[in-house]
Amino acid sequence: MAKNVCFISYDGMTDPLGQSQVLPYLKLLVQKGHTIHLLSFEKPERFEPLRTEIDKICKEANIVWHPKLYTKKPPILSTIKDIRVMTKTLMELHKSQHFDILHARSYISMMAAFPFRKNGLKVIFDMRGFWADERIDGAIWNLKIPVFKWVYNFFKKKEKLWLENTDAIVSLTYAAADYLNLSFKIPKPIQVIPCCTDETVFKPSGTTINRSDDLVYVGSLGTWYLLDEMLEFFSVWKEFYPQSKFRFITLESKEFVLNSASKYGLNAEDFEIAPAKRHEVAARIEGAAAGIFFLKKSFSKMASSPVKQGEIMTMGLPIFCNTGVGDSSMIIKKYHSGILIDEYTKNAYRLAIESYRQERFNSEEIKAGANEYFSLAEGVEKYHRLYESL
Repeated sequence: MAKNVCFISYDGMTDPLGQSQVLPYLKLLVQKGHTIHLLSFEKPERFEPLRTEIDKICKEANIVWHPKLYTKKPPILSTIKDIRVMTKTLMELHKSQHFDILHARSYISMMAAFPFRKNGLKVIFDMRGFWADERIDGAIWNLKIPVFKWVYNFFKKKEKLWLENTDAIVSLTYAAADYLNLSFKIPKPIQVIPCCTDETVFKPSGTTINRSDDLVYVGSLGTWYLLDEMLEFFSVWKEFYPQSKFRFITLESKEFVLNSASKYGLNAEDFEIAPAKRHEVAARIEGAAAGIFFLKKSFSKMASSPVKQGEIMTMGLPIFCNTGVGDSSMIIKKYHSGILIDEYTKNAYRLAIESYRQERFNSEEIKAGANEYFSLAEGVEKYHRLYESL
């Protein structure tokens, strides 16, 4: 049975994440018969340049988009303001649209959505990760500062309330779902849906590509990603593949990467660093030898599903990544799709690269594994069945 749904995202659709991890899902859910209203919060510096483009995408997909402006300062107070705007907008929309389901993406969206259960609305808590713990593990909040300690405890109490009382829960990883089932009184089975990859966008060209010895990294380089460790790995990689380059497909500046590169004997000629629009990323990945990502290990990372893992695997490349992040290690082992690294030392990197050289990675097998685990079509089907069950 088709549902009338309001999808609430504190991430903007003009952000790369919104374009890869929200809009493709909603487009296909509309095709399955659901009515989708999308409430998002857009960063001002991205909103105006991309507003027309995103509006066109939504209109063509029959998604009704309700963009609001995200505010960043002052900390905490700006978020409270945004939650109030979110709640007021939901009240206004529900009066005219009479929603069946509020689909809340992460914790801030859940703050506005959960109280509507009193009105008979079904609410989906699409966790995306342990949000409050991410802020501690990522050194965004300092528990030694009383206000941050209070905010952290506030959200942990809310987390327990939502987990034990909401109508449905979506987790990005089986690791997090297992932890939640052991730690809370979860009323219904948790649906696990990783960060999926649109196989119609991340599609090898089909032409003969001369594979290089390049490494490739896709995405942001902020709080969680270990740039220095990846650069040192590449310095060891060049011992084996002297002509290789490190491709960074990222919005970060060249200077951000190059400022650290010299410490490892690397210079500008060793890199290709540039942003890419969503439809350009696959071509930039194609032809590389392997992908790479190293993330900080922490409690909150058990709930993380790196978008880049699915994208790189869907292009048929093996991946070097560290252990201890979500389901990444399980995926690497199950689909024979890369090399796992336990410690950040030159000796460990050499051993990993030697293992890579001895392994016979099959591009078609890696793509098949990605299409089984990260398939956007399968992820949407899980959301579709979840909507119908409520």
